[in-house]
Parts: sequence; structure tokens; C-alpha cells
Amino acid sequence: MRIAYNRIGQADPTYFNSDATIIRIGSDVGNDIVLKNPYVSPTHAVLNRNGDVWELTPLGENEIFVGDQSIRMGERAIIGRSESIRIFPFTLKLENADGRDVDAQTLLMDRISELILAIHSAVLSRLDVADTDDSRRESDQFLLQLEHDIDELARINGLQDPANADLMLRAAAMTTQSRILRGIIEGAHVERSSDERWTRMLTSSPDFESELISLASHIENMIAPDQKADISQRIAAIERKFFKTWEQELENRKYDSRSSLIRYLAGCYIKKQVKDILFGYGPLEDLIRMPNISEIMVVSRDKIYVEKNGVLEKSGRRFVSDEVSVAIIERIVNRVGRRINTAEPLVDARLLDGSRVNAVIAPLTLSGPCLTIRKFPAKKMLIDDLVKKGALTPVVKEFLKACVHVGCNVLISGGTGSGKTTLLNCLSDFIPDKERIVTIEDTAELQLQKEHVVRMETKAANIEGTGEYTIRDLVKNSLRMRPDRIVVGECRGPEALDMLQAMNTGHDGSMTTIHANTAEDVIQRLEVLVQTAADLPMSSIHSQIGSAIDIVVQLTRKRNGRRCISQITEFVGYDKSEGVLRTKDLFLLEDETDNARLMPTGALPTFMGELIDNKLIDLSTFYR
Repeated sequence: MRIAYNRIGQADPTYFNSDATIIRIGSDVGNDIVLKNPYVSPTHAVLNRNGDVWELTPLGENEIFVGDQSIRMGERAIIGRSESIRIFPFTLKLENADGRDVDAQTLLMDRISELILAIHSAVLSRLDVADTDDSRRESDQFLLQLEHDIDELARINGLQDPANADLMLRAAAMTTQSRILRGIIEGAHVERSSDERWTRMLTSSPDFESELISLASHIENMIAPDQKADISQRIAAIERKFFKTWEQELENRKYDSRSSLIRYLAGCYIKKQVKDILFGYGPLEDLIRMPNISEIMVVSRDKIYVEKNGVLEKSGRRFVSDEVSVAIIERIVNRVGRRINTAEPLVDARLLDGSRVNAVIAPLTLSGPCLTIRKFPAKKMLIDDLVKKGALTPVVKEFLKACVHVGCNVLISGGTGSGKTTLLNCLSDFIPDKERIVTIEDTAELQLQKEHVVRMETKAANIEGTGEYTIRDLVKNSLRMRPDRIVVGECRGPEALDMLQAMNTGHDGSMTTIHANTAEDVIQRLEVLVQTAADLPMSSIHSQIGSAIDIVVQLTRKRNGRRCISQITEFVGYDKSEGVLRTKDLFLLEDETDNARLMPTGALPTFMGELIDNKLIDLSTFYR
């Protein structure tokens, strides 16, 4: 696909050629198309290929015109064949964007998937992989035989046939790209999510490996020479520019499908893919390792999306079949004692690194198995990291630290993906070391770096329908465990009543999260949750809420992907004379823009005197 762009008043356009699925446009030199002008934001827009069409998503503050349609940040427009894109003072036009190049790549990936599926099926018929225990599966003898079998089956299925030259070149390219990305990740000392012995390649050739290292290093230096740059930026550059650079190197080095190195690399790719399906997470294996990916979403076997820096994009990966998708989902949930089948087609689970997993299969899904993985960073996020990212200010950090220290009951509210669990983890660092903490979760996600922590997780019913332990059961039991503080991952049902009662009965400093859009909506949300547990009058519910919860911290996810605290509200208490629950906003965003700052309202919390007396906060800096 080619993009022609020129500044208003200039006759001759500049051309940009690329086969990438994502093209970034902006004034910063790191973009694919650089438009140097004060009116153009550093990253002004993203072009994303979705099937046979191109979509434009503005990221800058100034509006963009697609034809006669005006679109702004957070909106999205499909680019028609004859439509121009106007980013003042530039005009861009997409050429050869009718989907023919997309179809070629799609067909090529379909052929690779069919080849891998055929080899995978043949391997299963040769080896009793499912019945082999872990120790034998990871033995050198077993893995060596497996790789030799895959090599033989690849030849039988025509991997090296002249008719499959394009397939072989693509597989070799993906092996090289994967090697570059792995080097960047390991060089940044990012922990591997998986270090199982089956990931080794026992049939590797030292000579070819040396040649691969040289080739990969050369391509990396051409695309991302600055090894001190941010790891996410280096990975993004490799993903955007690799295949174009790869084609140039093939031509410069006179490599083609008959070259011994290309055949070796293509074979390595097939072996890795089959082994990932047999023992790992299939096409998700590499995505899980990527530190710049925060979420993985499998819509169907050939549509896998990822979230990078708050922006969704297609990953280019795919499962070879729905059956393989289901098998990998079963592998994930079985490792943590959960199950999924047609009778129970929905499950919450986690990966071994703690990442959250939600899976849905037929008959609930119509387009094939659906999987969502919320990744946790390899390194625990600290409150100072959130300050650097602009999620809160240093003053707010000190205020929240003081609130946790004196034993305020804190409720963290926000929508899906707004960062509630991350903030809960950060605030837990402020709990004094001498206190006993009991954590309760549906799926264990909290990473409390404290010595005296008792962790509990719910348990689903067994096949006979017995043995279930819910959040509510665990909250009730925690009261008999002499906790100083109770931390519940999320209140989403009747356990809300038990949590409020625990906060009201000597367990000050407890924390939990809840789904709500504003601090005011928290009250309505708690009303509904408490009423699922007991038929109580509204006045009684409001009285419990007012006496139990001290602070509500509201989180918001902005249209540009930024996650931040948008509101901190104190629940002052229940006013019996007027029958209302009194609240007081302590911090609010200064405006509705995506980069707004969290500012104090001028109101002081009712417990401010206690914070000052204990020298936990300096009043002179509270409004700075």
C-alpha cells in the first residue's frame, strides 16, 4: 500500500510505501509518516488495517477530516478509496488500499496455519504427547525425537517445495523477527513468563545460529540502533519496519527460498509453532512475553487483538483451528484447578505469572472460542511509577499514603481496565509491616509485598456440584482469622454487605474495589449489591455505607489510553434528619481533557486533624 502526502500549496507529493498493518502519523521522528508542523501532535493519528479496510483513529487534539467528515480524538473512521485525509496543513491519500495486498497476506497466513495444523495432527498420531508426563516431555531424548519428526513431516507436507517459496520466506522472516524481539526483551532484563525446558531447540545448528545472530543484529541496528531507548519504542519500531527491512536484506544478501539459511529458519518457525501448541499457549506464547502488551483478546481463531499503551490493534497472530484454541484454553484453566466444557462454557482463571484470564466457548460464543488475558507487568508497579505516568500527583500520593497509614477504609472505584487492582496493590505497600492482612479474591492477582499476609481464593463447585466457596464465604471466615485488615479484590455480589460489616466491626484500614463510573454511582452500586444479600431498608444501607467507608478513589480511563485518578471523595456519614448520605469531594480533575491534572477542591477531610497530629501530611503542601 502506498500513501501520498503533501503540504497545502505544494504540487509534488511525498510517497510512503509499506505493507505494515499499522501506520503512525505525527510530527515526532519516531512515526512512520512524519509531518513536521506545530499544528501536528507528536503522534497525531494511527492508520490501522482491519480486514479489507483501513481505519483512521485520531490521537491528537486537533480535528482531522476524512473526506467531508470531521473526526476527533477517540472516534474512528473508515477510509474510502476516493477519500482524502486532511491533517492541517497536510493532505494524505491512500493508494492501492483496496485490500488486494491484505488478501495476499491473509491467504499466506492461512496456508501456514494449514501446514502447522497438518503437522500438529500427524505428531499427535505418532507420539502420545497427551499421556506423557512432564518429566519425560522435557527430556532431551523426547524433544529431540519430536523435532526430528516435525522436520520430516514438514518436508512431507511440502514446506520446501518451490510452490511454497513465499511461505518459506515468510516463516524465515518471522523466526528472525522473533529472535530480534527476544534479544530486546532479554537485554532489558524482563523476566520470561515461561522457562519450561520444552522451549529449547535441540536441533539448532551452530553455524546457522551464528549467521542468524549476525543477520538479526544487522536488521535491529538498521531499525532501532539506540539500545538505551525505551523498550516499548524499540519493540514498536521492529514490529512496524521489520518486513520492509527484511526484504531489502534478502535482496542485498542474495537470499531466496533455496538458501540453506532460509530453509533452516523456516523449519525453526514450524517447530516452534507446533511445540507451542503442544506444550504452551500456541500463538499467544510470544504475545504474553511482550512487555509493551497489557491485554490480549482472542475474538476468533484468526482475530487476535492486543492492547498497547491503551490502544487496541490486531496482532497478526492466529490459531490454526478452533479445536486448538479450546485445547489451549483447557490447558490454562486446568493448571489452576478450574475447568471449562460445554456444560460450563465460561471460566475465570489465571496464568502461572498471575495474569488474569477469562474464557468463553460454545455454546455461548458463536464465532469460536473467546479468550481475554489481562497481563500483569513482570515488575510490580509502585506508586511512584503511577506518579511518573501522570495517574496522580505527588500531593495525592502523600494523602493516600497517610489515609492508609491511619486506617481509613478505602474503596477503589472504576470501570473495566481502569487500573483498580494496580492501585490496590500500590496502596497496600503503605500498610504497616506489623499488621496482619487477609486477602480474598476470585482469582489471585494481588501482589502484596508484606510478610504477614494470608491469601485466599474462591473455589468453584466440583463435578458433583459441591465444595464451592464464594467471596462471601471467605469474607465471613476471615473474621475468625484475627485480621487487622481485610483486602477484597473486588466486591461484585452479596459479599458487599459482609465487607461493610467487617469495616464497621474493628477492621479499620480495609480495602476493596468496585465497578462504578463516579463516586456518587458507588452508593447506588452498593445499594444493589447489599440488597442481593438481605432485604434491608435504604436508610439502613446508607447508614452502613456512611460509617464503613471513609474514602472513595475514582479511576478513569481516558480516550487516549491514559489511566488516572479522576476523583477522591470522602463519605462523611449518614444524615438521619434529611435521610441522605453526605459526601465531600477532596480532589477532582481540573477539566475534562485527556491530560487534565488532579487538583484539590479546597475541602479538607474530617480526619485531617489526625493526619496533621501524626505528622503524616504537611498542610502547607496539601494545596500546592
